[in-house]
Amino acid sequence: MATALERPFRILVIEDNHDLAANIGDFLESRGHTLDFALDGLTGLHLATVKPLDVIVLDLALPGLDGLQVCQRLRRDAQSPIPILMLTARDTLEEKLAGFEAGADDYLVKPFAMKELDVRLRALVRRSLPEESSVLQSGVLRLDTGQRKVTLDGRPVDLNRTGFCILAELMRRSPEVVTREDLEHVLWGDMPPGSDALRSHIYGLRKALGNQSGHNWIETVYGVGFRMQEFPS
Repeated sequence: MATALERPFRILVIEDNHDLAANIGDFLESRGHTLDFALDGLTGLHLATVKPLDVIVLDLALPGLDGLQVCQRLRRDAQSPIPILMLTARDTLEEKLAGFEAGADDYLVKPFAMKELDVRLRALVRRSLPEESSVLQSGVLRLDTGQRKVTLDGRPVDLNRTGFCILAELMRRSPEVVTREDLEHVLWGDMPPGSDALRSHIYGLRKALGNQSGHNWIETVYGVGFRMQEFPS
């Protein structure tokens, strides 16, 4: 029996550039995947809520609803857990952070290699697979791997999949320092997207935890990586 990562994926591509959408379709279909396409944000939002999907490829600049709006509506209104990889021609840290805060799980900057797109989609699907349930706890912070829930002093913390995976790895290995390379390998295997990606996700994770407590939960060990701070009880 094929595992979840060996079987073909059901992928929705929301991209208004016909040539790029066709190239993505040709490549991913050659890998055996099943694809649906939308050329605007409103159609993409509709398909994302009615189709059984494993992952979504979402362009940031779309007619009608842009990619950020589509992402926000999927997460906020539809409560969709489907992994989202955002495509963008914008390479600033602020724009990447905006995508992550809207609910995207990963991003690729145009132009990109199709092989990298395939690797990133596999990583997103792998991270979305249910785990055997276990609970990690540090003071008032509680992380349930099976239910994919994080609470801080009993209040839910909203994290995307990447932020959740980073926090789980830091908590599992606490009080050790987790190197940047180890975190990047957990998230993206052998094809990390670049130094800004991990930095962006760490920033978003700190912000999500700090907004509820005012405490800096993640310590940067310069030149090495990151570790959990001791949590107040």
